[in-house]
Amino acid sequence: METIEKINYSCEEEKTFSMLCHLTALSGIIIPFGHIIGPLIVWLMKKDQYPEVDRQGKEALNFQISATIYLIMAGILVLILIGFLLLAVIGVFALVCTIIAAVKSSNSERFKYPLTINIIN
Repeated sequence: METIEKINYSCEEEKTFSMLCHLTALSGIIIPFGHIIGPLIVWLMKKDQYPEVDRQGKEALNFQISATIYLIMAGILVLILIGFLLLAVIGVFALVCTIIAAVKSSNSERFKYPLTINIIN
């Protein structure tokens, strides 16, 4: 059974920006590298003001960078055909995890992305 770690936000703005750290990654659907640039902008703007935005921004960035690395590796594996399947699986996985993280954040719960390389500490 998963334990749910509740977050005590200091104000609604902190909650909103924490959620935006995750949701702005969806801009990558339209904007090249938007999945990294979006969370990076929100994190850089509010990391010093709100500790939870700092934590969730790092988590979102680490996951999006990890997903990019996995997609690059899958792109290389396209040469042996398995990469096509991996590209689809990784894309759907990243989309679902991003949405789950945003919903959990809006419900004042912590979410730890799976398969994340901890690049930004």
